[in-house]
Amino acid sequence: MITMIHTGHMKLYQMFRGDETWMRPFAVWTFYGVVVSCASALCAHFIAPQAIGSGIPEMKTVLRGIILKEYLTVRTLISKMIALSLSIGSGLPVGKEGPFVHIASVVANQLSRFVHGSKGVFENESRAGEMLAAGCAVGVACTFSAPVGGVLFSIEVTAVYFAVRNYWRGFFAATCSATLFSVLQGIRRGKSQLADLLSMSVAAHYQTKFPLSDTFTSYELLFFAVMGLICGVAGALFVLLHRTVVLFLRRNKFVKIVLQKYWLIYPALISFLISSCTYPLGAGMYLGGEQAFSHTLHDFFVSCSWLENTNNSDSCGSAEKFGRANWAGPDNNVNIFHSLAAFQVAYFFLSIIASTLPVPAGIFMPVFVIGAAFGRTVGELLRLNYPNGVIEGMMTTRVHPGIYAVAGAAAFCGAVTHTVSVAVIVFELTGQLVLLIPVMIAVLVANAVCSYLQPSIYDSIIKIKHLPYLPDISHSSSMYHSLTAEQFMTCPAAYIAKDSTYGDLQDLIYGMSHVRAFPLVENKKSMSLVGSISRAHLFKLLQANVGVKARQAEATERIRRVIDEVSERYCAPGEAKGNGKIPMGQKRHTKRFIVESVRGSTKSLAQNPETTSVAPEKTSEKNLLAVPPYPHVPRVSEDEKRVRVS
Repeated sequence: MITMIHTGHMKLYQMFRGDETWMRPFAVWTFYGVVVSCASALCAHFIAPQAIGSGIPEMKTVLRGIILKEYLTVRTLISKMIALSLSIGSGLPVGKEGPFVHIASVVANQLSRFVHGSKGVFENESRAGEMLAAGCAVGVACTFSAPVGGVLFSIEVTAVYFAVRNYWRGFFAATCSATLFSVLQGIRRGKSQLADLLSMSVAAHYQTKFPLSDTFTSYELLFFAVMGLICGVAGALFVLLHRTVVLFLRRNKFVKIVLQKYWLIYPALISFLISSCTYPLGAGMYLGGEQAFSHTLHDFFVSCSWLENTNNSDSCGSAEKFGRANWAGPDNNVNIFHSLAAFQVAYFFLSIIASTLPVPAGIFMPVFVIGAAFGRTVGELLRLNYPNGVIEGMMTTRVHPGIYAVAGAAAFCGAVTHTVSVAVIVFELTGQLVLLIPVMIAVLVANAVCSYLQPSIYDSIIKIKHLPYLPDISHSSSMYHSLTAEQFMTCPAAYIAKDSTYGDLQDLIYGMSHVRAFPLVENKKSMSLVGSISRAHLFKLLQANVGVKARQAEATERIRRVIDEVSERYCAPGEAKGNGKIPMGQKRHTKRFIVESVRGSTKSLAQNPETTSVAPEKTSEKNLLAVPPYPHVPRVSEDEKRVRVS
């Protein structure tokens, strides 16, 4: 669907490209992008607003045990899939990895409900985490057909503590999804026959052709480390600017009014701005405007240099894949360094702005492409300054700009997301392990620098949205690691033991109104932790046992027993007993009894056996059952206070 939308955009633009004036092709180019972007925003807004955004920050919160309302429903799945296709097809610089993680998690949730009933295994919190963790791995694996990197990346961005038993499940699900993805790719390319599918070659998503020997020298590792340092600083700046822009949009009074009353204006203006910047006959000639945003990676990962005017198929691939034609302008008169610099600066800011739109939008792909452009620039500069290799006289080990593009993509993406597994994803994307050392050096340095300066982009979004999430301990200061629980814990701690009474529970609810959940221990001596119970669930249990309805049921039962006892005692021989009616002829011998409320419980009091009539006193419902001082909390009687809950 994404390809169809992009192809339709290009065909419509080509129809008007030959006009003498620039206005008609420009209007067609921008209008198409605005319409499709607004359609994506409308789809997300009216079907399911939970589909807006990446999805990884929310899944990180869900896997910590927080329930987000309507986040894993079929309605959200439909909205996410349709709106994501429209947002990417419109030409916005957004990715699909985060939304794919969300989509796969929704599918895992719905499959569980389909197989195991309406509630399924998600009633068990540990099983829910296992299912969603596998779903996250599938989402990443489907994006790039990278099962190993998908599992590792999903663990890094969504989980702090990962059960080893889930490795097999994650890898199994990711492998199946990557296999199906490859088969569907073959079908999309026209190989519908079974024989064609079986005989097709499975290549990497962005297959590279770097030489297997003499790829780089040990001296070049210094350049990779410096590139990682720059990517780390740039990644921290990216996270900071993103947070600044989002907070400005939320706190500025004028912007808030516009976004609340005329919310569709914002995506229309931003999509118009981005479409204007990528217009192929304008600024787009410096930004590879006619290409889809993610397709620029094919040009950046080309092994040979753009400075060489060659179409050697062994080093550069076919003439169609040779990157220089897309960056040197229509007349081949544009400096490639100007194009690369303009691409990095433009998309650095456009990606931040596009991520604030109310549409499904991932962060992974934009920062990955920006990093690849930066690495390509470094590689081309080194190739320009060292045409015969970094070490003079070693002609066999020349600088390959594509290697620096791969390392730059992994370094900048790893810095922004605070992940190392992106290096594994790169190896699976390119299909070559020859870049292991330089890529790992760049990723580790970039990750360390950015982690010291800023949180990851996903943690930053969690803070912006105020999601209930416990952050990791900061690595920037050792002071946090020396703190003990005794220094900030609340004393005395509220807890419930198995031998606690109803009176203990009442005291907890009255005295600890700010506590949302109580720990459950074995007994008051051992204090061994068994589990926890929420305040809401504890309230429901009290209501069921000593609440108004329970008291009414108990009062009714006591009254029935008293009437049956009186009826049985004073019935004439042969009359039916236990029917709850007092014989008329025996009224003069009936004891007078009164049913009244005593501390919230009912009692039958026998008085004056000589009384000649039965005249129960009229007692209102309020007098029958004691009304607790707080209607929302059941009041426990003195007798019930001594009853053990267990």
